[in-house]
Amino acid sequence: MRRTAMQVSPGAVQRQYATDEVTRIAAGWLDAYGQDSQGVNTEAFMWHIFSGARYPSQSGAAAKSQYLQHVAHEYVVLSNDRKIAFTTNLRPETCSLSDYYVFPLNLAWTMAFTHEDGWLGPYFALHRDFEKLNQENLAKIRKAVEAENARLKGWR
Repeated sequence: MRRTAMQVSPGAVQRQYATDEVTRIAAGWLDAYGQDSQGVNTEAFMWHIFSGARYPSQSGAAAKSQYLQHVAHEYVVLSNDRKIAFTTNLRPETCSLSDYYVFPLNLAWTMAFTHEDGWLGPYFALHRDFEKLNQENLAKIRKAVEAENARLKGWR
């Protein structure tokens, strides 16, 4: 069976995770956002955490607006079926997956894109420790900018 390459825009797939890593990443996402999953079917769609009001989130246009205001050094894209995860250096606006999640590796925030877009979703949520985790992300971005500036000056 031939595997279809993942499409993401803007940017490109930088690293595709192995199956065991995808399982770990999905478990981490559920640990961060799915603690109160009683009564919602997260096996079918992890974003039911948000549509079932089990974790505070914004939806629709408000979610999209929040998503565009948050940055990371790199972004993880996780398929809802928990079989595919990859990173990209640019915040994804589109992806070839129908239900997927975008977040920084430390899970400071998450965006859940759903096949029900416009009716249910998309959803945007902040981690309970967002302030601390976001500071870590901003520090990584600053360090990457400093490293690139040094490289442009000929430093190694």
